[in-house]
Amino acid sequence: MRRILGGVIAAALVAVGLVTTTTGAVAAQATAPVLSPTPYLGWNTYYGLGGDFTEDTIKSVADSLVSRGLAKAGYDIVWLDGGWQADQSRSDAGDLVPNPAKFPNGLKPLVDYIHSKGLKAGIYTDAGPYIPGKCGLGSGGYYQRDADQFAAWGFDAVKVDYLCGIAANLDPKTVFTEFAQALRNNASHRPMIFNLCNPVTSPDWGNYPESQQSINSWSYAPEIAQSWRTYTDVGFQGDIKFKDVLRNYDANARHPEVVKPGAFSDPDYLAPELGMSDEEFRTQLTLWAVAAAPLVVGSDIRKLSATTIGMLTDPDVLAINQDKAAVQAVRVGSAGTTETWVKRLADGSRAVVLLNRGDSAKTLTTTASAVGLSGDRFTLKNAWSNKVTESGGVISAAVPAHGTALFRVAPARGIPGVPHVTAGIPQVTKVGTDAQPEGAAPVVAGGDELTVQVAVRNDGLLPVFTPAVTVAGGTGWTAKSLSKAPTLIEGGRQATFAFTVKLPAGAPPGTASLTATTTYQAIGYGVQKQTTVLSPVVVAPEPPSGTVPLSHHQWITATSGWMSPTIDESVGGGNPIKLTGTTYSTGIGVASPSLIRYYLGKSCARLTGTVGIDDVVGNVGPDGGTSTFQVVGDGKVLFDSGTVDRFTPKQFDVDLTGVRVLDLLVGDAGDGGYNDRADWAAPTATC
Repeated sequence: MRRILGGVIAAALVAVGLVTTTTGAVAAQATAPVLSPTPYLGWNTYYGLGGDFTEDTIKSVADSLVSRGLAKAGYDIVWLDGGWQADQSRSDAGDLVPNPAKFPNGLKPLVDYIHSKGLKAGIYTDAGPYIPGKCGLGSGGYYQRDADQFAAWGFDAVKVDYLCGIAANLDPKTVFTEFAQALRNNASHRPMIFNLCNPVTSPDWGNYPESQQSINSWSYAPEIAQSWRTYTDVGFQGDIKFKDVLRNYDANARHPEVVKPGAFSDPDYLAPELGMSDEEFRTQLTLWAVAAAPLVVGSDIRKLSATTIGMLTDPDVLAINQDKAAVQAVRVGSAGTTETWVKRLADGSRAVVLLNRGDSAKTLTTTASAVGLSGDRFTLKNAWSNKVTESGGVISAAVPAHGTALFRVAPARGIPGVPHVTAGIPQVTKVGTDAQPEGAAPVVAGGDELTVQVAVRNDGLLPVFTPAVTVAGGTGWTAKSLSKAPTLIEGGRQATFAFTVKLPAGAPPGTASLTATTTYQAIGYGVQKQTTVLSPVVVAPEPPSGTVPLSHHQWITATSGWMSPTIDESVGGGNPIKLTGTTYSTGIGVASPSLIRYYLGKSCARLTGTVGIDDVVGNVGPDGGTSTFQVVGDGKVLFDSGTVDRFTPKQFDVDLTGVRVLDLLVGDAGDGGYNDRADWAAPTATC
């Protein structure tokens, strides 16, 4: 998903402005009307409320969009997803009917109320025929009637799903094209945004031909719709994981060449405070902004923090999303844990994203020439902090784990600006005598002594003077400098500051941060100050003692492909762990991919157990149900199961001598995570 493939590469480079074509055209003129030249913004009921909403709920949200400043920032569509319809969704005459308990006055008065607030209204249906048990409602056989009904009610946008469509084995291009025509020909002549929502993907949904999947919508949707979903849902109601945000972004990035004013790829909704950290949501919003994606909030905006509202309404970030060139960002360079993405803006400048997918903070770097700019001096405006600096051509930032830096980069003019200095995030290079593995949050324990380095680089043209760095940790942590500060850092150079940091013997388990404060003098601009933070630093619990079920020991971190890891049960249902008829009283249930991390502190000698696919998969279906299992000690693979299916559990017996940090990894064996209910059965540690 992270690669722009084959014949798309040239078109992608055209889209970002790094190369040009003789005609300057990359896609045919859309037949769909341009109803929103830049990506539309709004709110949808789905992830925050599910189907639990009423007339009063929707009015309350509309009021909040206005009172909290979201409407003024452009979030002006109030969108009802599935759940608005009556149990018998059609009248005897064939008209769609709203749920009378939820909407006793019908939908027209509600839409009028939304409009009275200066907002627009959106509604949901499906392209297939209603099939009880398969989908909530369907417009199959009623396209024109339903389009006329939506317009008569006064709706401004329609989301058309494909749950009934796939259940009826329909061709999405055919049915979505017919629905688009019905919307355009509605009896009220009302313009309505068409959000084409085919979420079907393989293997996530089962085995479907590409023609029926979301990954094929790009080939026809830009000619009939204002937006089109590019992958499956970004998560579950009330449960959004960062890894799935990245998955959807990568899928959405496959075809930037078809995006243009009025026609936008849709990677699904924004989901703050539904499982992601603030940093992870900032990354989602950054990526959606440069993707020229519709910004539709799926969370309950009435409950969002002031910090989240501030992110959603940030004017510089929104300006990048709403840039009139309507260009979707493309990756520059190779895919990996760290990446650079660039979006050409209408004024010729570039929006540049430095993306850190990894679990540890890093300093990331690209150049102005790599993102298609030429010259000797460049201004870098940090879209999130609003700080403007000047660079000789290097674009760099200290980027937190799961974080991004977003710059607006343009050629510099006039007097020299503040040099672009990147104060590095403090990096733990050693814990005692043990080197730290790349890409993972440091794991420390009470009494440990850490070696910490902070690299400060000056990417400006002018020097900065009297650089100084201090480091601070958690309560009772002590820091000692190991290096002498230079008198200046020339443009294009860097200096590294080293420290030892000691934890008190009784440091409580949990997470902590290392903070570096960097100061320096910039000619004409006085003292500059930057604060960078390494977070999290994991302070480990006590290691296991005796012969114990590892599943009953406190883990450091635990992830599951969907839902959350479960102790002594298979994931997702409360069933006991059971492999080919044998029930285990202890263990861990996960879905792939998964990582369970423990601190052993070199105190354990052996780990035994069995891995396999839980018998409960037989209740779900025959598809999927293969995984790989690895036991990894301090980055070294100690056990590799190979592919394990539902019929072949495997036992393991691993030597843990000298292992400080233990990882239990589960992969999807190459066929996706569908039905991968994987078990670590009776994992027993001898310590």
